[in-house]
Amino acid sequence: MLLADDHDLFRESVAAMLTADGGVVVVSVSQLGSALDSLADQTFDLILLDYHMPGMNGMEGLRRVRQTAPQVPVAVMSGTTLRELAEEALANGAVGFVPKTLGIKAMIAAVKRMAAGEIFAPMSMLDGPPPLQAPLEDLTRREREVLEGICDGKSNKEIARDLEVQEVTVKLHVKTLARKLGARNRTHAAMIARNAGMIRP
Repeated sequence: MLLADDHDLFRESVAAMLTADGGVVVVSVSQLGSALDSLADQTFDLILLDYHMPGMNGMEGLRRVRQTAPQVPVAVMSGTTLRELAEEALANGAVGFVPKTLGIKAMIAAVKRMAAGEIFAPMSMLDGPPPLQAPLEDLTRREREVLEGICDGKSNKEIARDLEVQEVTVKLHVKTLARKLGARNRTHAAMIARNAGMIRP
């Protein structure tokens, strides 16, 4: 299998344990570019990608690897155990989502199952989204999406493009959500969202 992770100690430890305890032949690299280079040189039964390593750019790295090696099962590994992240990985074609907190025996079993084409996503280990706090609970789904865009520093035009709506529609949502939050401006609205736990800093 191909193991791509930028944390040297973690990568080397996992590779050693998979080899010693699971009889798995592991090629390990530290970034996405090296993983893509390795795919040009040899074939693998499974590719395991660290979600946060250099070059990944969210799920774009997963999609690039799948385009390069469409016949090889690809899984995402992360120290972040958010259920939405696992669901996004599976939606983008991953055969599994592996929390880094997984024990070595469970990881060996997961690797062998995914290499055989099975789906692995231990939802019981994953965290759901945090509950919204007032006054965010009064916002509609679309207003929350607009607010997320504001928190990301996007303009109304950029948010409109992302949500595939008219810019004037975004402006109306901004006006409404600001009134609901008691926000003086966009910056204040973003601050309220972060303080209420909706957006991670």
